[in-house]
Amino acid sequence: MLTAKSLFQEIIDDDESFQLFCSIAASGESQGGWENGRIAALVAPGMRELAPKIARHGADEDKHGRIFNALLRKRGLEPVPVPPDTDYTMLLERRGIGLAHDKLRRDEPLSERDIIVYLSHSRVTEQRAAEQMNMLVKYFGDDPELGKAVSMIDNDEVNHLAYCHEELLRLNYAGHGRLIQRTLRESALAEIQVYRDVSLAVMSHMGRILNWPRARAATLAAGIHALYAYERAAGWHKMVDLRMPERRDALGGPATPAHAF
Repeated sequence: MLTAKSLFQEIIDDDESFQLFCSIAASGESQGGWENGRIAALVAPGMRELAPKIARHGADEDKHGRIFNALLRKRGLEPVPVPPDTDYTMLLERRGIGLAHDKLRRDEPLSERDIIVYLSHSRVTEQRAAEQMNMLVKYFGDDPELGKAVSMIDNDEVNHLAYCHEELLRLNYAGHGRLIQRTLRESALAEIQVYRDVSLAVMSHMGRILNWPRARAATLAAGIHALYAYERAAGWHKMVDLRMPERRDALGGPATPAHAF
């Protein structure tokens, strides 16, 4: 029977598909680390109190990139180039979601609006990341090879999502509610399309590596399209609501090191 766990197990058990999986994950995390580092350096003058938390966010994502690369090294594998159609971060940027890389490469301070856009975009993408890591912990939290890595990253993603909720609520109370809600909605609707397209691309590449029969590939594609239909109709709402998190000041301290990696 085809299940999410059996699908991931098949990908993880094969060196070539595991190599691609970890390479895609490491690349996305490293891009996120760079983006957050630049935002922390350029944060709007009136919002400098956020800089340490943004920097912590970036440091965590850099750490996640290193963890995925360490998992590759443990198997004697090297990272491989990420196919452009699986590059979630860059595909979102092409849709105008988040802060453009050319803006972040300039040494010009960001505006308050830029920071609100960044936090809104992060709230949406961190929802996806938190759900994915929660799933991996459920399936592989006790795995001797992956368990420690996915559990550590999962804890960080919960912190990142809590941070986005708390800071956006604070800015909402400060009078930025309309911009926040508009940006959250635009980001969510774009994200679910990009996630669908990237999921289809990843499954296509994995199917080629693992020689999946056409019936299995068609079943997986149908599942991805069904998820998109649900999220387009109603599921996106969970990406835009704001509530005070249980973890307060989740990024208020230094990044947690990953000594085991």
